[in-house]
Amino acid sequence: MIIQSTGIEVQHSMSLRGKVALVVGGYGAIGSTISETLAIAGATSVIAGPNGDQARALAGKLSDRGHITDGLEVDASNIGAIRELADFVMQYYGSIDILVNCTGFNKEQPLLEVTEEAFDKVYSRTLRAGMFLSQAVAAHQVAVGRGGSQIHLLSVGSSFAFRDRGYSAFCAAKGGLAALLKQHATELAPHRITVNGVAPGRVRTHKNKKALDDPATFQRATADIPLGRLATPEDVAGAVHFFASSLSRFVTGQILYLDGGLTAST
Repeated sequence: MIIQSTGIEVQHSMSLRGKVALVVGGYGAIGSTISETLAIAGATSVIAGPNGDQARALAGKLSDRGHITDGLEVDASNIGAIRELADFVMQYYGSIDILVNCTGFNKEQPLLEVTEEAFDKVYSRTLRAGMFLSQAVAAHQVAVGRGGSQIHLLSVGSSFAFRDRGYSAFCAAKGGLAALLKQHATELAPHRITVNGVAPGRVRTHKNKKALDDPATFQRATADIPLGRLATPEDVAGAVHFFASSLSRFVTGQILYLDGGLTAST
Protein backbone atom coordinates (compact mmCIF):
# COMPACT_ATOMS: atom_id res chain seq x y z
CA MET A 1 0.00 0.00 0.00
CA ILE A 2 1.43 3.35 -1.05
CA ILE A 3 0.49 6.44 0.95
CA GLN A 4 1.06 9.71 -0.84
CA SER A 5 1.60 12.97 1.01
CA THR A 6 -1.00 15.64 0.37
CA GLY A 7 1.51 18.37 1.02
CA ILE A 8 -0.55 19.68 3.92
CA GLU A 9 1.44 20.20 7.12
CA VAL A 10 -0.55 19.18 10.18
CA GLN A 11 0.75 20.36 13.52
CA HIS A 12 -0.65 18.20 16.28
CA SER A 13 0.59 20.50 18.99
CA MET A 14 -0.84 21.99 22.14
CA SER A 15 2.06 24.41 22.38
CA LEU A 16 1.10 28.08 22.66
CA ARG A 17 4.65 29.37 22.52
CA GLY A 18 4.80 32.82 20.96
CA LYS A 19 1.09 33.48 21.57
CA VAL A 20 -0.39 36.20 23.76
CA ALA A 21 -3.45 35.17 25.77
CA LEU A 22 -5.71 37.72 27.44
CA VAL A 23 -7.66 36.00 30.22
CA VAL A 24 -10.35 38.31 31.60
CA GLY A 25 -11.56 37.03 34.94
CA GLY A 26 -8.34 35.06 35.01
CA TYR A 27 -7.70 34.90 38.75
CA GLY A 28 -10.95 33.30 39.97
CA ALA A 29 -11.51 29.73 41.11
CA ILE A 30 -11.57 28.50 37.50
CA GLY A 31 -9.88 31.40 35.74
CA SER A 32 -6.66 31.02 37.73
CA THR A 33 -6.26 27.44 36.51
CA ILE A 34 -6.92 28.55 32.94
CA SER A 35 -4.31 31.32 33.22
CA GLU A 36 -1.79 28.85 34.63
CA THR A 37 -2.53 26.19 32.00
CA LEU A 38 -2.03 28.60 29.10
CA ALA A 39 1.17 29.94 30.66
CA ILE A 40 2.55 26.42 31.10
CA ALA A 41 1.73 25.78 27.43
CA GLY A 42 4.02 28.67 26.53
CA ALA A 43 1.65 31.60 26.08
CA THR A 44 2.21 35.03 27.51
CA SER A 45 -0.69 35.01 29.97
CA VAL A 46 -2.18 38.46 30.61
CA ILE A 47 -4.52 38.14 33.58
CA ALA A 48 -7.17 40.83 34.00
CA GLY A 49 -10.10 41.48 36.31
CA PRO A 50 -11.71 44.07 38.57
CA ASN A 51 -9.28 43.38 41.43
CA GLY A 52 -5.89 44.45 40.11
CA ASP A 53 -4.09 43.25 43.23
CA GLN A 54 -5.35 39.68 42.74
CA ALA A 55 -4.48 39.75 39.05
CA ARG A 56 -0.95 40.96 39.78
CA ALA A 57 -0.51 38.48 42.65
CA LEU A 58 -1.32 35.50 40.43
CA ALA A 59 0.85 36.89 37.64
CA GLY A 60 3.69 37.24 40.14
CA LYS A 61 3.37 33.63 41.28
CA LEU A 62 3.44 32.36 37.71
CA SER A 63 6.36 34.64 36.84
CA ASP A 64 8.31 33.25 39.78
CA ARG A 65 7.89 29.82 38.18
CA GLY A 66 9.43 31.04 34.93
CA HIS A 67 6.31 31.92 32.95
CA ILE A 68 5.67 35.18 31.08
CA THR A 69 2.66 36.80 32.74
CA ASP A 70 1.14 40.15 33.58
CA GLY A 71 -1.70 41.29 35.82
CA LEU A 72 -4.02 44.14 34.89
CA GLU A 73 -7.13 45.74 36.34
CA VAL A 74 -10.32 46.06 34.32
CA ASP A 75 -14.01 46.48 35.00
CA ALA A 76 -15.56 44.39 32.22
CA SER A 77 -18.92 46.11 32.69
CA ASN A 78 -17.23 49.35 31.54
CA ILE A 79 -16.98 49.30 27.75
CA GLY A 80 -14.45 52.10 27.68
CA ALA A 81 -12.21 50.19 30.09
CA ILE A 82 -12.49 47.06 27.92
CA ARG A 83 -11.29 48.97 24.87
CA GLU A 84 -8.44 50.56 26.80
CA LEU A 85 -7.37 47.14 28.05
CA ALA A 86 -7.30 45.66 24.54
CA ASP A 87 -5.40 48.67 23.21
CA PHE A 88 -2.83 48.44 26.01
CA VAL A 89 -2.20 44.71 25.57
CA MET A 90 -1.88 45.17 21.83
CA GLN A 91 0.55 48.07 22.13
CA TYR A 92 2.65 46.45 24.85
CA TYR A 93 2.77 42.85 23.58
CA GLY A 94 2.16 43.34 19.86
CA SER A 95 -0.79 40.95 19.53
CA ILE A 96 -3.75 39.32 21.26
CA ASP A 97 -3.82 35.84 19.80
CA ILE A 98 -6.16 34.33 22.36
CA LEU A 99 -9.06 35.83 24.29
CA VAL A 100 -10.52 33.85 27.18
CA ASN A 101 -13.64 35.44 28.61
CA CYS A 102 -14.16 34.16 32.16
CA THR A 103 -16.32 37.08 33.21
CA GLY A 104 -19.77 36.60 34.64
CA PHE A 105 -22.01 37.34 37.57
CA ASN A 106 -25.05 35.69 39.11
CA LYS A 107 -27.70 36.98 41.44
CA GLU A 108 -30.03 34.15 42.36
CA GLN A 109 -33.64 35.28 42.64
CA PRO A 110 -36.86 33.28 42.12
CA LEU A 111 -38.83 34.36 39.06
CA LEU A 112 -41.41 36.33 41.03
CA GLU A 113 -38.69 38.20 42.92
CA VAL A 114 -36.33 39.17 40.09
CA THR A 115 -35.51 42.88 40.25
CA GLU A 116 -34.56 45.15 37.38
CA GLU A 117 -31.36 46.13 39.16
CA ALA A 118 -30.19 42.54 39.62
CA PHE A 119 -31.14 41.51 36.10
CA ASP A 120 -29.27 44.47 34.61
CA LYS A 121 -26.21 43.75 36.77
CA VAL A 122 -26.04 40.14 35.58
CA TYR A 123 -26.52 41.28 31.97
CA SER A 124 -23.84 43.98 32.11
CA ARG A 125 -21.24 41.71 33.70
CA THR A 126 -21.97 38.69 31.55
CA LEU A 127 -23.60 39.15 28.14
CA ARG A 128 -22.66 42.77 27.48
CA ALA A 129 -19.14 42.21 28.79
CA GLY A 130 -18.70 39.22 26.48
CA MET A 131 -19.98 41.17 23.49
CA PHE A 132 -17.60 44.07 23.85
CA LEU A 133 -14.60 42.02 24.95
CA SER A 134 -15.00 40.05 21.74
CA GLN A 135 -15.40 43.20 19.69
CA ALA A 136 -12.40 45.00 21.19
CA VAL A 137 -10.07 42.03 20.76
CA ALA A 138 -11.42 41.13 17.32
CA ALA A 139 -10.66 44.63 16.06
CA HIS A 140 -6.97 44.05 16.78
CA GLN A 141 -6.97 40.44 15.59
CA VAL A 142 -8.51 41.47 12.26
CA ALA A 143 -6.06 44.36 11.87
CA VAL A 144 -3.03 42.15 12.54
CA GLY A 145 -4.31 39.56 10.08
CA ARG A 146 -2.83 36.37 11.52
CA GLY A 147 -5.98 34.78 12.89
CA GLY A 148 -6.65 33.97 16.51
CA SER A 149 -9.10 32.40 18.90
CA GLN A 150 -11.75 33.55 21.31
CA ILE A 151 -13.13 31.29 24.03
CA HIS A 152 -16.10 32.14 26.25
CA LEU A 153 -16.85 30.43 29.55
CA LEU A 154 -20.52 29.50 29.59
CA SER A 155 -22.50 27.01 31.70
CA VAL A 156 -24.88 24.14 31.15
CA GLY A 157 -27.35 26.89 32.01
CA SER A 158 -26.67 28.29 28.54
CA SER A 159 -29.15 25.74 27.22
CA PHE A 160 -30.77 24.08 30.23
CA ALA A 161 -32.77 25.26 33.22
CA PHE A 162 -31.94 24.66 36.88
CA ARG A 163 -34.66 22.99 38.90
CA ASP A 164 -35.56 24.72 42.17
CA ARG A 165 -33.13 27.59 41.53
CA GLY A 166 -33.82 31.24 40.72
CA TYR A 167 -31.52 31.53 37.71
CA SER A 168 -33.60 33.64 35.29
CA ALA A 169 -30.98 36.35 34.82
CA PHE A 170 -28.04 33.95 34.74
CA CYS A 171 -29.55 31.56 32.19
CA ALA A 172 -30.71 34.46 30.02
CA ALA A 173 -27.25 36.06 30.03
CA LYS A 174 -25.30 32.85 29.43
CA GLY A 175 -27.82 31.69 26.83
CA GLY A 176 -27.48 35.00 25.05
CA LEU A 177 -23.71 34.64 25.08
CA ALA A 178 -24.03 31.13 23.60
CA ALA A 179 -26.02 32.53 20.68
CA LEU A 180 -23.72 35.55 20.36
CA LEU A 181 -20.54 33.51 19.99
CA LYS A 182 -22.06 31.62 17.06
CA GLN A 183 -22.73 34.91 15.29
CA HIS A 184 -19.23 36.13 16.05
CA ALA A 185 -17.78 32.85 14.79
CA THR A 186 -19.57 33.36 11.47
CA GLU A 187 -18.46 36.96 11.05
CA LEU A 188 -14.85 36.34 12.09
CA ALA A 189 -14.31 33.11 10.15
CA PRO A 190 -13.04 34.90 7.01
CA HIS A 191 -10.27 36.34 9.19
CA ARG A 192 -9.25 32.87 10.51
CA ILE A 193 -10.47 33.76 14.00
CA THR A 194 -12.30 30.97 15.79
CA VAL A 195 -14.92 31.60 18.46
CA ASN A 196 -16.06 28.80 20.76
CA GLY A 197 -17.59 28.20 24.17
CA VAL A 198 -16.87 25.92 27.11
CA ALA A 199 -19.94 25.09 29.17
CA PRO A 200 -19.21 23.24 32.41
CA GLY A 201 -21.74 21.84 34.80
CA ARG A 202 -21.05 22.23 38.48
CA VAL A 203 -17.31 22.56 39.15
CA ARG A 204 -15.60 21.49 42.35
CA THR A 205 -13.39 24.36 43.53
CA HIS A 206 -11.89 25.58 46.78
CA LYS A 207 -15.06 27.63 47.30
CA ASN A 208 -17.37 24.62 47.59
CA LYS A 209 -14.88 21.94 48.71
CA LYS A 210 -15.95 22.04 52.36
CA ALA A 211 -19.62 21.55 51.52
CA LEU A 212 -18.86 18.76 49.06
CA ASP A 213 -16.74 16.91 51.61
CA ASP A 214 -20.06 15.95 53.20
CA PRO A 215 -21.01 12.57 51.62
CA ALA A 216 -24.73 13.36 51.47
CA THR A 217 -24.11 16.70 49.75
CA PHE A 218 -21.72 15.09 47.29
CA GLN A 219 -24.24 12.35 46.52
CA ARG A 220 -26.97 14.88 45.76
CA ALA A 221 -24.62 16.94 43.58
CA THR A 222 -23.51 13.99 41.49
CA ALA A 223 -26.68 11.88 41.44
CA ASP A 224 -27.58 12.75 37.83
CA ILE A 225 -24.01 12.75 36.44
CA PRO A 226 -23.11 9.49 34.65
CA LEU A 227 -19.38 9.86 35.38
CA GLY A 228 -20.18 10.17 39.06
CA ARG A 229 -18.18 13.26 39.89
CA LEU A 230 -18.09 17.01 39.39
CA ALA A 231 -15.86 18.85 36.95
CA THR A 232 -12.55 20.25 38.18
CA PRO A 233 -10.93 23.54 37.16
CA GLU A 234 -8.34 21.42 35.32
CA ASP A 235 -11.12 19.85 33.23
CA VAL A 236 -12.31 23.29 32.18
CA ALA A 237 -8.80 24.59 31.54
CA GLY A 238 -8.04 21.58 29.34
CA ALA A 239 -10.99 22.38 27.09
CA VAL A 240 -9.95 26.03 26.87
CA HIS A 241 -6.40 24.93 26.02
CA PHE A 242 -7.74 22.80 23.17
CA PHE A 243 -9.71 25.69 21.69
CA ALA A 244 -6.67 27.95 22.03
CA SER A 245 -4.34 25.49 20.29
CA SER A 246 -3.75 24.65 16.65
CA LEU A 247 -5.61 21.37 17.11
CA SER A 248 -8.91 23.26 16.98
CA ARG A 249 -8.13 25.46 13.97
CA PHE A 250 -11.11 24.00 12.03
CA VAL A 251 -13.52 24.22 14.97
CA THR A 252 -15.59 27.36 15.39
CA GLY A 253 -19.04 28.33 16.61
CA GLN A 254 -19.14 25.29 18.90
CA ILE A 255 -20.00 24.79 22.56
CA LEU A 256 -18.30 21.99 24.47
CA TYR A 257 -20.34 20.78 27.46
CA LEU A 258 -18.17 19.57 30.34
CA ASP A 259 -20.84 17.90 32.39
CA GLY A 260 -19.83 14.27 32.86
CA GLY A 261 -22.63 13.11 30.58
CA LEU A 262 -25.40 15.04 32.37
CA THR A 263 -26.94 16.61 29.25
CA ALA A 264 -26.59 13.37 27.28
CA SER A 265 -28.66 11.50 29.83
CA THR A 266 -31.50 14.01 30.27
